[in-house]
Amino acid sequence: MYQFSKLIYLVRIPFLKQCPVPMLYSFASEDGIQVEANGFQKRVGPKPEDVGAVSRGSYSYTSPEGFLITVNWVADENGFQAKGDHLPVAPPMPPHVVKMLADLRAAGRL
Repeated sequence: MYQFSKLIYLVRIPFLKQCPVPMLYSFASEDGIQVEANGFQKRVGPKPEDVGAVSRGSYSYTSPEGFLITVNWVADENGFQAKGDHLPVAPPMPPHVVKMLADLRAAGRL
């Protein structure tokens, strides 16, 4: 079981008095953690009930080694996508895979 070593107080947390659509929130804590996010609903299909959410945000904190870690993210119809200098990046696709995908797309099979 995780044991908390001490309480960390929030130093900034604005409250919204309106309905949370579009959604917007942020907070900061006394240990340097900062979080911000915003979002809205988006129609993702032909029917009125085909509604999804699009959210964007970031968070940052200081690692145990003393480095500032920042993650910027988007969550939409393409899934959750996070970016940060500390995150690994996939290598580029080999040319034969790029060609195969282009051929499949041109044939209407992708």
